[in-house]
Amino acid sequence: MELRQLSYFVTVAEELHFGRAADRLHIVQSAVSQQVQRLERALGATLFDRSPRHVRLTGAGERLLPEARAVLAAAERARAAVREQTNLRIGTSTGLGDHLSRVLGHLAAQSPDTTVQLVSAAFRDRLEQVADGRLDAAFVRSLEPAPGLRILHLGADPLVAALPAVHPLARQTEVSLCDLAGLQLCLTARRNNPVLVDLVVGACHSAGFEPVPGPVSGSLQDILATIGTGSLPMWTVVYAAHARVLLSPRVAFRPFRAPGLALPIGLAVRRDTPSAGLQALLNTLTTLPSSSDHES
Repeated sequence: MELRQLSYFVTVAEELHFGRAADRLHIVQSAVSQQVQRLERALGATLFDRSPRHVRLTGAGERLLPEARAVLAAAERARAAVREQTNLRIGTSTGLGDHLSRVLGHLAAQSPDTTVQLVSAAFRDRLEQVADGRLDAAFVRSLEPAPGLRILHLGADPLVAALPAVHPLARQTEVSLCDLAGLQLCLTARRNNPVLVDLVVGACHSAGFEPVPGPVSGSLQDILATIGTGSLPMWTVVYAAHARVLLSPRVAFRPFRAPGLALPIGLAVRRDTPSAGLQALLNTLTTLPSSSDHES
C-alpha cells in the first residue's frame, strides 16, 4: 500500500468519477484506475462499485475512506515537522490596516513556511528593538535616518480629520485645515509620536494659524470619546486605513482637501545580513508596487 494509492482513492471517493478525479490530480484517468486497482489487490477488497452509469463506494470503501484521510493527514504532519521553518518578528503599531494586511498576505502566498510574530511598541522602542536584534524589522511612519538601520519606503499613509458628528463641518465631504482653525486640536503627547505631531502642527502653521491645544490623552480611543461628546468643538487626525475600521457613530471622519496630509510608511531593518525570515519578507516587498529602498 502506497500513500499515492490512498491519495488517488480519496480523490475518486470524493468525486465518485474517475475522470474528474484524474482532472483534479492532473494525471490521466488510466493511471488513477491502475493505482486504485493495485490498492484493491493489496487490501484484498473491492473499494468501488463501478458501472457505466455511476461509481459508488462499497462497504469496504466506506470503511477505508476515513482511515485513508487520517493516514494522509498524518503524512502531511510528518512532512511539516521536518520542513524548514523561518520565523520573523515584526514591530508594528495601531492603524496600519490595509498596508500590513497587504504585505503579510503577499508574504504568506510567497513564503508559506515563514511564521510571523507581530510586536506592538512605540515608535522609538521599535527602532531600538530592530537595532539590538529583538525584532527583525519594524513598520514605521518615517523615513528619517536611524543609526545602524535602513528604511525601505513602502508608500504613504493618508490622514483624515476626526471631529464631532454634530459639528457643521461633519456635513462636508472634505475639510481644509483652515476650516479647523477655531477648534481645539487633541493630539497625543509629542514624545509618543513626534513624527505625527510635528506633521500636523507644522501643517497648521503653514495654513496660517496656531492650533488651539485641546485635552491631551495617551490613547486614540480616549481622544475620540472626548471628541464624540460634542461638548466642545475639537478635532484630531486618524490614519485613513484605521478610520475605515473604527466604529465611532459620534465621530465623523473626513478627508483633508488637497494636497491633504500623509505620513510615509517605511520598514526599518538592520544593515547587516538579513535572517532567513527577513530575507523572505524583503523578497516579498520587491514584488509590491511602489516599494523602493531608501538608505538612511
